[in-house]
Amino acid sequence: MADEELKQRVHEYVEGIWEDAVKDIESLVAIRSVEDLDHAEPGKPYGPAPYEALAKGLEIASRLGLEAHDCEGRIGYADLPGKSEKQIAMIAHTDIVPEGTGWTFDPFKMTRKDGYLIGRGVLDDKGPFVLELYAAKYFADQVAATGEQLPYTLRCIVGNNEETNMADVEWYLENYPQPEFTFSPDADFPLICGEKGGYSATITSGQISDVIVDFDGGTVGNAVAGEATAIVRAELRTLPAAERIDVEPAGDGLVRLTAHGIGAHASMPAGSINAIGLLVSYLLDNGLCSDAERRFLELESLVFASTDGSTLGIAATDELFDPLTCIGGTIRTKDGRFEQTIDSRYPTSITGEKITERVGALAEEHGCTLTVDLDMVPFSTDPSSDGVQALVGTYNEYTGRHDEPFTIGGGTYARHFKAGGAFGPNDPSFPMPEWVGAEHSADEGFSEEQFKRALEIYIVSVSRLMELEF
Repeated sequence: MADEELKQRVHEYVEGIWEDAVKDIESLVAIRSVEDLDHAEPGKPYGPAPYEALAKGLEIASRLGLEAHDCEGRIGYADLPGKSEKQIAMIAHTDIVPEGTGWTFDPFKMTRKDGYLIGRGVLDDKGPFVLELYAAKYFADQVAATGEQLPYTLRCIVGNNEETNMADVEWYLENYPQPEFTFSPDADFPLICGEKGGYSATITSGQISDVIVDFDGGTVGNAVAGEATAIVRAELRTLPAAERIDVEPAGDGLVRLTAHGIGAHASMPAGSINAIGLLVSYLLDNGLCSDAERRFLELESLVFASTDGSTLGIAATDELFDPLTCIGGTIRTKDGRFEQTIDSRYPTSITGEKITERVGALAEEHGCTLTVDLDMVPFSTDPSSDGVQALVGTYNEYTGRHDEPFTIGGGTYARHFKAGGAFGPNDPSFPMPEWVGAEHSADEGFSEEQFKRALEIYIVSVSRLMELEF
């Protein structure tokens, strides 16, 4: 089939199914599928709500004509069998980060406004997951109409633990064969062919006194904290007002300090304001700490004084990636101590071991300890490979652009697979209005027109991948 004829058929298909796709996105957004290990059980290893979203995703896949499989509640997949058992795969996820604060719209009741869909997970990654399924449905319909199977099996992998540890895909690849080529609709166009190393750790203070009764901020470790609260023993009348900080009585000689920052994904902290950092500065400036707490807060001030790691002695860059980033994600008070998480995305010119050495030494100087929670090394794929060029070429045809594959600081499923990349649906060349939030932010949303174009790009791209030799 000629390219133009294929594109016309695909366009008509997308217009025809779009309202059904929107309803399916809405049904998934309604599920608050945040990891809940406290209520995990056999068959629901990440908690009941993530499993509910996984089950709903597989139900949609089955309804669309795919062979759906639940893999012990850890992950799922849905196949359109081909002539070969070799697979071309797409992978998206149905778990989400917590909603956080600052929403104008109900995060779990999808809003349709001015050509945009709004709700937690609309962009990351429930909307793109639905696109994945409807891309496969296009080919399922063609097979049903012609009886002619695709050259390769088309597999839609349904992730369920992407936002925390990606334990789902690690388990999957221990138990199932690698696809020949995999792309993940969970990032930006034109195509991500490399990702920085991913490093996360927890700084734990020494035993604290009772000046700071409680310190709590942030929602997840891989996002800049948009809000943070500290309860301190102080006289309200002695505390000055401060920009972005509410000072309120909390009863019994206590004062509640609430900081309002600007959240962002940990890999893209530019323009953000970390609410935890705001409180750290306020506590230090006003002497709201004991000597022991001051040592911890002074270390905290180094964490929050930069987002490039320079104040921690870990700044780094190279020719392949953008400079290192490092942010403080969450702070909690636990068992009489403070626990501060940090998240760094690092290039090839530094290692996780070196970050641990330098930050660990600073922690020790301030009476704290450092525990490494995750260290994923950087990776990159060949941008000139046939598969990557098929995808990027399709994107450029649809947009009239001449863009090239690029690298990022975020971590996507793509880094786990032997060939492929992260492929849209967000397009920085077509920015959203200010009232629409990005992934991990309040009022998360995305353009319906961009979604529809992305779906067309995915279908045509899969068609071209099916023509390659693997």
